[in-house]
Amino acid sequence: MAAISKIATGNGHGENSPYFDGWKAYEANPFHPIDRPDGVIQMGLAENQLSFDFIEKWLMEHPESSLCTAEGVDKFKETALFQDYHGLPEFRQAVAKFMGKVRGDRVKFDSDRIVMSGGATGAHEMLAFCLVDPGEALLVPTPYYPGFDRDLRWRTGVELVPVVCESTNDFMITIDALEAAYLKAQEAKLRVKGLLITNPSNPLGTFMNKETLNNIVRFVNEKNIHLISDEIYAATVFMEPEFVSISEIIEEVECNRDLIHIVYSLSKDMGFPGFRVGIVYSYNDVVTNCARKMSSFGLVSSQTQQLIASMLSDDDFIDNFVSDSKDRLFKRHKYFTWSLAQVGIGSLNSNAGLFIWMDLRKLLKEKTFDAEMELWRVIIDDVKLNVSPGSSFHCHEPGWFRVCFANMDDNTMEVALSRIRNFMVKHNETVVPPRNKLWRRTSLKLSLSRRMDDFIMSPSILSPQSPLPQSPLVRART
Repeated sequence: MAAISKIATGNGHGENSPYFDGWKAYEANPFHPIDRPDGVIQMGLAENQLSFDFIEKWLMEHPESSLCTAEGVDKFKETALFQDYHGLPEFRQAVAKFMGKVRGDRVKFDSDRIVMSGGATGAHEMLAFCLVDPGEALLVPTPYYPGFDRDLRWRTGVELVPVVCESTNDFMITIDALEAAYLKAQEAKLRVKGLLITNPSNPLGTFMNKETLNNIVRFVNEKNIHLISDEIYAATVFMEPEFVSISEIIEEVECNRDLIHIVYSLSKDMGFPGFRVGIVYSYNDVVTNCARKMSSFGLVSSQTQQLIASMLSDDDFIDNFVSDSKDRLFKRHKYFTWSLAQVGIGSLNSNAGLFIWMDLRKLLKEKTFDAEMELWRVIIDDVKLNVSPGSSFHCHEPGWFRVCFANMDDNTMEVALSRIRNFMVKHNETVVPPRNKLWRRTSLKLSLSRRMDDFIMSPSILSPQSPLPQSPLVRART
């Protein structure tokens, strides 16, 4: 048999990590309320499914936006033959306008700098090819999205150096942590070419304040390295304060703009991961030109461009959709975290994203990653929930788990919460003297019933400005 490449035979994709193992467990036995009521519920996939009815209503009212309707067929030939890797002008203009809108119109984006790619995955790899040579490195604050190991390393030969962030300050990025990672890379004889940040953060569900972003910009300028800001969750910020983009910071802070690059997509903010709309927005002319040529390897179909251009150009619809989506995310997040708090499960305070960073440190038999994996296997195999262990996000503290809450309907969420409650009751029974078991179970049921009524009747559930209820674990840390 002829030899094949190292890429083909290697494990650079990272498919064997617990992050993807959880997906496999779900795919082998997916939950269905009728066909598989005991199946695994998918809580490891960051999808935004809460506002699809809004999208579907718009599509019904605008059949001309689709080439596959009688109203849109007149544009079929022209669109089907279009293959310019610059993209449809109306598509780039609509995306640039949308990027500004979800950032409060505090900054404008130039449509000539919009470079499309096959999702954020393609955008990240494209930038890695443009900025970093094989064997050189990017700094990445932890915890970070497991897919970065695939997107940025697998085919490019780029190394990722973790910037260790800790729960003691809510995993904020500090200058000390950045300097320590930079020094560690130098000691390993790695040339650092850039820093990648995710803002809002996956998996934390938080975003960076202006002070942190200012410090980051000063750091990359001082080191003369690139800054990649992944902002694919920009429109998922569902509670004050408002999201701050790196594009706003560079308007206020003196810096070399050639070092600043943004990755964006419509997978999270609009809930369109299947459309594979990824965007590279670079302030560097050379990078923009190179990325546009590279986009030939991962273009967005002209049919998708045409539909997206039509939808994003409808100002009234976009205004209402963004507002409605944030409202639904807020309510789901608030109810989900409140429900977990009733059984003693805390999470990092968050106000963005499609997930929470759940704190199960107190459930570990010991403070090790082996204990984390043992607990994760129980959650997957016995509780039948696919949640993602913190170690797969390169978190340096065992016991944290990412749990997605926006990729399911209300009924499925209730099943998931019921399983969590039952798991916690059983766990508590193993540490509570037998004479107290009946009292604890009865007390828990009464408490949940009463507090559920209070939660549903509370007017604060209707207001994204109201503070989120915190679990005892969160309050104890702050």
